[in-house]
Amino acid sequence: MDKLLIAFGGNAIIRAGQMGTYEEQLENIRSCCSQLAELYEQGCSMVITHGNGPQVGNILIQNESAAEQIPVQPLHSCVAQTQGQLGYMLQCELENEFRQRGKAVQTAAIVTRVLVDSSDEAFSRCTKPIGPFFSEQYAKEKMEQGETWINDSGRGWRRVVPSPQPIKILELEIIKHALEHCGLVIAVGGGGVPVVEKNNQLVGIDAVIDKDLASALLARDLGLDALVLLTDVSNVKLNFGQLNEQDVDHLTAAETERYLSEGQFGTGSMAPKIQAALDFVKAGGKRAIITSLTEVNEAVKGRAGTVITR
Repeated sequence: MDKLLIAFGGNAIIRAGQMGTYEEQLENIRSCCSQLAELYEQGCSMVITHGNGPQVGNILIQNESAAEQIPVQPLHSCVAQTQGQLGYMLQCELENEFRQRGKAVQTAAIVTRVLVDSSDEAFSRCTKPIGPFFSEQYAKEKMEQGETWINDSGRGWRRVVPSPQPIKILELEIIKHALEHCGLVIAVGGGGVPVVEKNNQLVGIDAVIDKDLASALLARDLGLDALVLLTDVSNVKLNFGQLNEQDVDHLTAAETERYLSEGQFGTGSMAPKIQAALDFVKAGGKRAIITSLTEVNEAVKGRAGTVITR
């Protein structure tokens, strides 16, 4: 039985052009769950992680719109809210998928805190996009109010927040126990709720941890066989967007490091996935896989996607 960590992004739950209604998100999750159920039936146990950038961004907009009537919630609390909601939705749709297949399979959704360092340089340099895309005019208005915004890969303007490095998964033993007894665990949603140690206390801090980096840390500490990072393309590409663009089926850790240092994967959504995959295999993981949701089953079998090994 393969033990996998499957990580998919918040943009798989709120897709391009959607408003992000509950019904839209539920339908998108339902399509994800059919793929996950097939892997489970093939003998894989899984930890499932998910992004939450669009969802957290929407909550922040709600905060802003209702600030005169309802107290504004801190960013770390918004991360916890999305963990609870999306975990619940994933549980419901996974168990419903199994019911349709005539199986009674229980899942566990665990609100997960991740320790970060309050002196991490990320707190002085915002890099993590959250929320939907907006016009340049809207972004400039927000920047005048002190927020940091970027033009995200030409798709529009998004707010960016600090993204510190994950140090420790605080609920690790609980996740491990649940995985042994359920075989399907949802954890570290949105990269985990960021907390710091202060005067011997654990305190939430406003940031969003990169979901792929936190997933790699969790997969390593659980001793899982493979880290599977889902994106919107089938393979990692070299020379992306150029005439000599090419798909890559396999990379060694050494090749991956070299390409990263050459800037082959840019600084957007692919670079953190590559770094997370590299972290996992260098720490002893058997293989990391980067592929699309629709090809995840074939990729786990070694017939699709990009595989990174030592």
